[in-house]
Amino acid sequence: MDLFEYMREQNQKKESPLASRLRPTKLEEVVGQQHIIGKDKLLYRAILADKLSSIIFYGPPGTGKTTLAKVIANTTSAEFTQINATSAGKKDMEEVVKHAKDKQGMYGKKTILFIDEIHRFHKGQQDYLLPFVEDGTIILIGATTENPYFEVNGALLSRSIIFELKPLEKEDIRAILLRAVTDKENGLGACQAQIEEDALEFLADAANGDARAALTAIELGVLTTPRGEDGTIHITLEAASECIQKRVVRYDKTGDNHYDNVSAFIKSMRGSDPDAAVYYLAKMLYAGEEIKFIARRIMICASEDVGNADPQALSVAVSAALAVERIGMPEAQIILSQAVTYVASAPKSNASCLAISRAMEAVKNTKTSPVPVHLQDSHYPGAQKLGHGKGYLYAHDFPNHYVKQQYLPDGLEEARFYEPTEQGYEKQIRERLYFLKGEESV
Repeated sequence: MDLFEYMREQNQKKESPLASRLRPTKLEEVVGQQHIIGKDKLLYRAILADKLSSIIFYGPPGTGKTTLAKVIANTTSAEFTQINATSAGKKDMEEVVKHAKDKQGMYGKKTILFIDEIHRFHKGQQDYLLPFVEDGTIILIGATTENPYFEVNGALLSRSIIFELKPLEKEDIRAILLRAVTDKENGLGACQAQIEEDALEFLADAANGDARAALTAIELGVLTTPRGEDGTIHITLEAASECIQKRVVRYDKTGDNHYDNVSAFIKSMRGSDPDAAVYYLAKMLYAGEEIKFIARRIMICASEDVGNADPQALSVAVSAALAVERIGMPEAQIILSQAVTYVASAPKSNASCLAISRAMEAVKNTKTSPVPVHLQDSHYPGAQKLGHGKGYLYAHDFPNHYVKQQYLPDGLEEARFYEPTEQGYEKQIRERLYFLKGEESV
């Protein structure tokens, strides 16, 4: 490297964002993720021994996926190449493969290819890499914020070890922020800034496990806050709040976080926890989830999980769905909250859901018998000649508007698909059915 290149590199480093300047270069400098880089863990040992196989880092933004790749780049003896899936094409990959083959053929040197946002590669691009990963021409390191089991080629997954990175703990973010303020070489130490304890606590919490968001906020705070009379830049709680503006919500409407939040939302309603259910509702609304989608999930839950224990739940859910379409946000959040808290608080029964599942299994796995003759349609010309409808007993002609007769096909006469529970209104349904059939409720 000549002097000109060195100066250019130094200037670029100075102008780069704080999160980039503070990125660790050694394994010991990495904060958090001890479940995969603790000293007794596989990844830690593999990096130190320079014995990496293909791996995929999966986790939310700002948790250290690129950082770990850079650490590997600084510790490995292999050639390290990086591309970004959002901008790279097949030609870029062909050049990487050709270079890797040359290095391997001439010097016996391996090549590590780091692909950031690997989920952005379509199936054809992922398929292109497969034979070169398989024969060892390339050691692949992929980074993705999306669940790789949904977004990455199954053949690539089977040849890779997946490491899931978790959102950083609050204490991890605190440590990173303190380093940012005090580090004079790569951080903001030369600016003579101090961060107050309540501001530090707020940023560590508000970053929601995203180190990049926390560092961006503290950098903005230091660069925009005037010095005090003592010549020091004081980052107060008010300044910290202004700089981060809005809590970072890890929520991608097309990705894994979407499904996790929706799952928690439904399970909270099913589990009769209105506080949790309305929290996940707020999180989805805050992140911009489509209100029609939310309304559909409430309607499904009202039928699947509440059912006849409170038949009114479905009416509330349907009414809410119609209302939010007509009203829109922000008032729609009130209507959704009413529906969610009602469904979550209602007595629960999945008997109706189980009934259709059992009936579908019966239709699928048992011989299809004809409809009993006395239930067959007798209204069309010639039906009576065929005997259709003969012997049918009209229920309204009998006490309690009920008469015992066979309704299920032959072979299924005694089948029970719907078993009402003793929850809510369904208890009354259960008692009525047992009464009509002359049975005792168990």
